Amino acid sequence: MPENAPHHKMDIEQRLHKVIERVRAAELAYGREPGSVQILPVSKTRPVEDILSIVSLGLPGVGDAFAESYLQEAQAKIAQLGHLSLTWHFIGPIQSNKTAAIARLFQWVHSVDRLRVARRLSEQRPPELGPLNVCLQVNISNEVSKSGVGYLDLPELVQQVAELPGLRLRGLMAIPAAETDWHKQRAAFATLREAFEFTKATQNRLDEDWDTLSMGMSADLEAAIAEGATIVRIGSALFGPRMSQPGH
Repeated sequence: MPENAPHHKMDIEQRLHKVIERVRAAELAYGREPGSVQILPVSKTRPVEDILSIVSLGLPGVGDAFAESYLQEAQAKIAQLGHLSLTWHFIGPIQSNKTAAIARLFQWVHSVDRLRVARRLSEQRPPELGPLNVCLQVNISNEVSKSGVGYLDLPELVQQVAELPGLRLRGLMAIPAAETDWHKQRAAFATLREAFEFTKATQNRLDEDWDTLSMGMSADLEAAIAEGATIVRIGSALFGPRMSQPGH
């Protein structure tokens, strides 16, 4: 490890406590149950040492799950950290030729946006691991550059994915267009919450598994929590400025 590693670990610890304070304050401010919002560290592009820094703190509810976006990078980390009981979430775009590895290595996938990918994940999920937890990614800002199913196609995709035996459909995920205005941030998340609630009310085959709203990141977690986020995906607020993307 580099000479400044202890200082870097201290920085991560300080940032994590600040994130926890922000999340707990937002829960209190918007009438959410204390501890009901999961902080999911986004460890993509970060070294294994950064993950271990969070794990070593032993904080309840934080440090036993991490999110990755690039399969090749994630495979190496998961192999290195196989001795730990960690839960791995895949949050990046999914290419069809990578579904087998994702289905085998991860416990959660937040970025399912089409039936073909969902079917492959279901078929390729090793039966002994049990169903793979998945969220459907919704393109709430209608951005051409963003992945995600459109609103009009969401009900059909929910119905189809809910029937796949290798998957456990948990809810919705979104990455809205970047906004600095708090009211615009909240409005975007309200759109996803409304889609979540409408789906629950109109899809008979959904049960208590439909419980997850994965939305909100470092810059907008308060607005997301105000609108019902159950998982906030936090990268730069924990680890510092984003590092360059590795080859994958």
